[in-house]
Amino acid sequence: MEINGYTRTCGLMGNPVEHTMSPLIHNTLAKKLCHNLVYIPFHVEQGKEADAVKGAFALNFLGLNVTVPYKSKVMDSLTEIDELAEKIGAVNTLVRTPNGFKGYNTDMLGLYRAMCSEGIQIEGEDVILLGAGGAARAVAFLCASKNAARVYLLNRSKDKAEAVAKEVNEKSGRDCIYPMALDDYRSLPDKKFLAVQATSVGLYPDADRAVIEDEEFYRKIHTGYDLIYRPCETKFMALTKKQRGSAFHGLKMLLYQGIIAYELWNKLSVSEEMALEVYCMLQEKMEINV
Repeated sequence: MEINGYTRTCGLMGNPVEHTMSPLIHNTLAKKLCHNLVYIPFHVEQGKEADAVKGAFALNFLGLNVTVPYKSKVMDSLTEIDELAEKIGAVNTLVRTPNGFKGYNTDMLGLYRAMCSEGIQIEGEDVILLGAGGAARAVAFLCASKNAARVYLLNRSKDKAEAVAKEVNEKSGRDCIYPMALDDYRSLPDKKFLAVQATSVGLYPDADRAVIEDEEFYRKIHTGYDLIYRPCETKFMALTKKQRGSAFHGLKMLLYQGIIAYELWNKLSVSEEMALEVYCMLQEKMEINV
């Protein structure tokens, strides 16, 4: 692609951004769709996030992705926020409007599309959700909105789990999130669950740990979904598979949250065939960088 005066710019703001795989997603889509668009990662120092948003708008950026630690901090710099992102309390995608950027959260929509592509359903399921941080909070909102039967929210700090459960139950209008201390996992009902691992435990290079190590716990899981995508098989996944459950990592979530952002910026739909082509490229890059 020739970069010229018509080239539109999108990018990722965060700290750090040096190891992001988002440029592969967006620049590949631009090439395949013949869009005159480039996507660049931008390392933004803490305290400069509002300046970055203002500068991106002044420079006529088409849109931005936002990653840690700015997903909540940039919200004060936006002219409009999507209803789902407002509930979650975090944005990861900024879309240009005439007067400023509108914020969206495509993380949970990306997770839902990734789960659907693997044949995983949330509606009617009893779910174990590990963690009560920002990612887990968003997953709790997703489960509530997609009509999970019950969500057992397990966290080291039960107070934090209770706070997240109270907020999600109130905002969703459902009483479906049940907070528990992590150590109380043995008191979970004796049945099979969909489990979502939403902590950073097991993230590369600390790949030989799981938030719960007891193999007995994993006998309760029919399907385990780890939001982590590096390494390709986390200990959570390995323990789930050892007890004959199905296990998935978060690379497809990364893929689809990026695709949904690209669709918002360009007002189009990306075919599932093209999405899977990009996914194969992500897998190849993962193997090279392991």
